[in-house]
Amino acid sequence: MNIFVIGATGFVGGALARHLTTHGHTVTGLARTEEAAGTLQAQGIIPLAGDLDTRRQAVIQAARAADATIYAAQTGAEQETTTVRELMGALAGTGKTLMFLSGSGVLLQRTGGSWSPDVFTENDPFTPEPLADFRKAAEDTVLAAGERKLRTMIIRPGLIWGPGDHGHMSMIYRSVAVTGAANYVGEGLNTYSHVHVDDVARLFALALDKGQTGALYHAAAGETPNRWIAEKVAEDLDVQARSLTAEEAVGVWGEFGALIMAASSRIRAPRAQRELGWQPEHPDMLTMIGAEHLRRLARRSA
Repeated sequence: MNIFVIGATGFVGGALARHLTTHGHTVTGLARTEEAAGTLQAQGIIPLAGDLDTRRQAVIQAARAADATIYAAQTGAEQETTTVRELMGALAGTGKTLMFLSGSGVLLQRTGGSWSPDVFTENDPFTPEPLADFRKAAEDTVLAAGERKLRTMIIRPGLIWGPGDHGHMSMIYRSVAVTGAANYVGEGLNTYSHVHVDDVARLFALALDKGQTGALYHAAAGETPNRWIAEKVAEDLDVQARSLTAEEAVGVWGEFGALIMAASSRIRAPRAQRELGWQPEHPDMLTMIGAEHLRRLARRSA
């Protein structure tokens, strides 16, 4: 199958493009620079020069030429909204596949570091996080496109982790450099469901093969309170774990980072497991700690 991946140079999109390539698909990846194009080519991915701003038309044309298009880019609200709308119009009536990478941030709960008992499956109603209204609107647009003779699906993972991620684990490691301690917010009982990037790639491949039109699939393997992550990082670096107030957290991670580090987002994935036979192979994010530290040291000495 000829697959076009928008976001193939990113953390998730790159893992996805590489996974599909190794499983026999012909993959084209969007590349904004010559350097990015060279990286993709070295990985067996066909580079396409373009972007989601001034060269968006090249993206639309590549989507028309592909059998399936996967939107896995992390962009601003305006770029995402406009690109999704134009993809819908360009692919309507073709019967081709369009898959959209979302995230459990759409149902994020601002708990201030406290525990939340709320857990959401794919079909549960929820009130979207206001900062993610644009993402929920994009989800709705993609799912509704199934009515336009277009096979569409949403993949909505929890916190994605793996080598090179920029999630909570990396943020807590960075907090040590700023404060000398591994930080969490408040009680640190706020909890995110998480999933390894390779398991997300496997879910995309399964959905591409046998996913239902108009389906929303969650991806979650386990869940870990932020305090547990901070305590494990503290053990790894031989420092203290420390609670921050909301104001202190802004000083460490910035306003948006502090919001994320104090929130909860817990999901389950029964539909992905039932319909696609998906089972995560990496259930414990804490096993990454220590290995991440060694990689950071290696990068500094290189």
